Formats: sequence, structure tokens, C-alpha cells
Amino acid sequence: MGAADVVPGVSGGTMAFIMGVYEDLLDGIHSFNLTLARHLLARRFREAFAAVPIQFLALLGGGIVVAIFSLAKGIKHLYDNEQVLLFSFFFGLILASIAVLGRSVPWNRARAISVACGTLTGYLIVTLTPHHMPQSPLVLFLSGAIAIMAMILPGISGSFLLLILGQYAWVLDQANLIREALKAGDFGLLFRTGLGVLPLALGAVVGLLAFARLLRWILARWHWVTVAGLIGFMVGSLRKIWPWREPTRIVDLGEKEVILADRMVLPELGGELAAAVGLALAGFVLIVAIESIQRRKPAVQELKA
Repeated sequence: MGAADVVPGVSGGTMAFIMGVYEDLLDGIHSFNLTLARHLLARRFREAFAAVPIQFLALLGGGIVVAIFSLAKGIKHLYDNEQVLLFSFFFGLILASIAVLGRSVPWNRARAISVACGTLTGYLIVTLTPHHMPQSPLVLFLSGAIAIMAMILPGISGSFLLLILGQYAWVLDQANLIREALKAGDFGLLFRTGLGVLPLALGAVVGLLAFARLLRWILARWHWVTVAGLIGFMVGSLRKIWPWREPTRIVDLGEKEVILADRMVLPELGGELAAAVGLALAGFVLIVAIESIQRRKPAVQELKA
């Protein structure tokens, strides 16, 4: 999830959906509620810890944080210099995910309409045009809230929405600064950088708690229709991570150029195409293998029982 969240166009929520922990994640986020606050205020720490899946959230959150801070620099390099190869791998991942998840849905007319609506909505979102916006506390707070909602929504990338909001490069720079400060033991730089990203983090917390509750409520009442819609989001997002694109509108911001719009093009024959196809197939096979292991788990557990 952490690696996916670093790449504009790929959603960490998609990875959670694929790995079978999506609803567990929503339940875990939902456990941070008023009941937990009352336990903590009354110093009933045993009841508080019992109400929250600490081990699950700690392992998941730890993995996300480690991936973001360890892979941010490498993925930013790939995004800037080897975008075709990077997106080819994730294209294969998401394509396989759509096939695997689609196979699990008992389809009917309502779910078919839901997947069509999800596809259209996802496509419209990923064709939005990036804007240059300041790093003011209010803008950062709203950006954090919007991006985190996308990060737990399969098919819509929080990193892409940060790109749309003009905050993506700044956030990656701050992540790299924090990593360098920790490596050098420069706590002054660490404090200043942390203070700068605090509004973004607060927005992310508020957005996560609010949106996870809404999504959990919808899933509980219209499960398969919602799942179909989420699959549609993933289908629509494929446009954004198609590896071969041609810029149609570029703006010069002084230090760098930003692509405001592009269009999909067909690849040229050559070594890059072969490598891209190989990486896409690797991503596809990886998801099929993970799904195969997950399907075998219940049978193995029954044998052990």
C-alpha cells in the first residue's frame, strides 16, 4: 500500500482490496471512536486496547510508513525517468486485480450499472487538470483530507489527487527531507519539516476517520453493488496509468515544467516495449499468485482444525 501510494495514478486502497484486508482496514479505522475516547479519558486502558485491532493496524501502518520513506526517492526517480516501466508494472497489477475481483462478484443488472458508473467517475477524475496551489496551512489540510480519502478508495490515487492539487512534488520533497534528517540526526531540520507537514497530517487524520465510516456504512448496506462500483473505479483509473502517453498541454513554472494534459498513444516496437510487457505480465502473475494463496488458506485452516 505504501509503495502504491507514492505513485500518482495507483491507489493504496487498490492494494488493500487486492490483498483481502480492505474491510478489516475500514473496521480498524472505525474503532477510533467516542467509545475509545471515553475509555482513554477514564484511564480504562485495557478496555481501550481491546476495542482496537492494535496488532493489525500497527503492522499495516508500519509497513506503509516504511515503504513511503524507503521507496519515495527511488520511486520518484522511476517516475521522473522510467515512467513507462513503472506504470507497466502497476498496469499489470490493476488489470489482474479487476479480473480477480470481478470473478468474485455475483453479477446482476444493478451491479453492472454500478461498475459502469464507477468506471465513468474514475475516468473523469483521472482526466482532471493539475493546478499550482500554495502550501498554506488551509490548503495543506484540505489536500491531506482529500488525498487520504482517495488512498483508501480503490482505483483513485491519493498521490494523483495531490498532483492535481499541486502538492505532490512538495510532499515527496518533505518525505525525503525527513528521511535525510533522521539519517543525519538533525533534529532541528526534523522538527521544522514535521511542523510544515503537520496541517497535511491533520487533514489526513480527519479525512480518514470521516470517509472510512461513510464507506463502511455503504459497504454494510449495499455490499456487492459497492464492490462493483469500486471495481469500476479501478477500470476507469487504467487510463491514468497507461504507460505510453503524449503531453498535449505543458506549463513552465520556472524551475520545472508540469504536464497539465496528455493523451494515450500506442507504443513503438523495441526493447522498451518488451521490458514493459514483461513487467506488466509480472504484475499480473503476482496478483494471480496472491489470489491463489488466499483461496487456499481456508482449506489449509480446515485441515489443521
